[in-house]
Amino acid sequence: MKKLLIPLTISTALATPVVAQEAGSRDARGQLDFQGQFLVSVQDADMVSSAYVNGMLGPREGADTVAVIPLAGDPRDWQAAEVFASNSVAGPPAAVEITPDGRFAFVVETFAPRPDNDEVHSFGDKAIGSTLTVVSLADPTAPEVLQTLTVGQRPISVSVNATGDILAVSYSIEGGSGGEIPMQLFRIGADGSLSAPVSPVIEGYALGEDNIMDMDWHPDENVVVWINQFANTMQFARVGDDLSVKPFGNTVDIDRAPYRVLFTPDGNHAVTNALYWGPDIAGIWIEAPRGQLLTVRMNAEVSDDGTVRHALIDRVMTGVSPEGLAVSPDGRWVATTNLERSYLPYDDPRITWYSSVTLAALDQETGDMTEIGTFNYDGILPEAAVFDNSGNYLAVANYDHFDDRREGSSIDFWRIQTDPLDPGNTQLIKTEHSVPVARGAHSMVIAR
Repeated sequence: MKKLLIPLTISTALATPVVAQEAGSRDARGQLDFQGQFLVSVQDADMVSSAYVNGMLGPREGADTVAVIPLAGDPRDWQAAEVFASNSVAGPPAAVEITPDGRFAFVVETFAPRPDNDEVHSFGDKAIGSTLTVVSLADPTAPEVLQTLTVGQRPISVSVNATGDILAVSYSIEGGSGGEIPMQLFRIGADGSLSAPVSPVIEGYALGEDNIMDMDWHPDENVVVWINQFANTMQFARVGDDLSVKPFGNTVDIDRAPYRVLFTPDGNHAVTNALYWGPDIAGIWIEAPRGQLLTVRMNAEVSDDGTVRHALIDRVMTGVSPEGLAVSPDGRWVATTNLERSYLPYDDPRITWYSSVTLAALDQETGDMTEIGTFNYDGILPEAAVFDNSGNYLAVANYDHFDDRREGSSIDFWRIQTDPLDPGNTQLIKTEHSVPVARGAHSMVIAR
């Protein structure tokens, strides 16, 4: 009897709203007004997340891809168009970048794909990568590989300047070219083709000791900021017309094991995350404490003789292992995607059956931040996130699912919601909207 009464009651109560919805008073897209042209993510199909712990790559799921998700129309119908592009999750989530006009994407390969004979089963046997792939995004529903180049060994981050004509690539010193060539710069042609690389000599850079983990270009000028993984520092430099790289101002001491760095939209501050990994941490990173978000003001003081001093401004706490970093285009918010210990083998008692996202409010004028909260969710190894154009929504790359029957990974959509009756109560909410992509999503950008 109850099974009959409940549907009848709901049907009667919803009769009028259904008519109103059909008349257009309720738009299902109102639940997700994610603004932008398209998302671009890269997926590493070669390893399960627990390979970081036990070295076992696990079964392959297809091939490495770059995925493009057009953001027009009903979000419930969004789909990813994917094409092969070699890449690896074993590095910062900075393996893909696009030109500001959204015409071209660039993907770096930190480790090479597993061979077709599938004889490689352990992480330690993977070959170091040296491929840079150029992808046309002229038709976001059908991305096309334009060019593959052999570059230095073990590239780990890629970034395009604000005018879209210079590509910067950094290399790891751990088995890569970073000990001799920390960075290379390429001219980007009108057709997306890349020039021969320029390997700048960087004054004060200690070859074989320093390591550019990530870098970002200033939104208005050819200035680049990078973080040094081992020295725990941040440095600003000017890039000349001849592609020379000249650091300016002081080197800023930041927190331990920085992983990503982004300029704020106005270019006055740089935001970075700190993972607190190291040889004195149990498992190097497995039992790391909660991480940090930091802001640094570029040109905090400029003396009469032109001497510049940059300054550390603020820090707030994040979840554990905040690998991903995003700043909203209006400068209101900063977010980190936190691995927690979601990537551990299922039989490891230290596993957390959740990952998390930390949200902080940013005062773009002062660089001050306010921690809003860390929000847990059911997912594995989220390494990347981007805000939409409105700054009200966040897309998060979820590497894998705890339900092993569910193939692939996903790009999940989150909403920032402030209670209208309680303005001090802001929540970051994972919506029901999600787009499946190949397994191993780890780096992501947005064409605005």
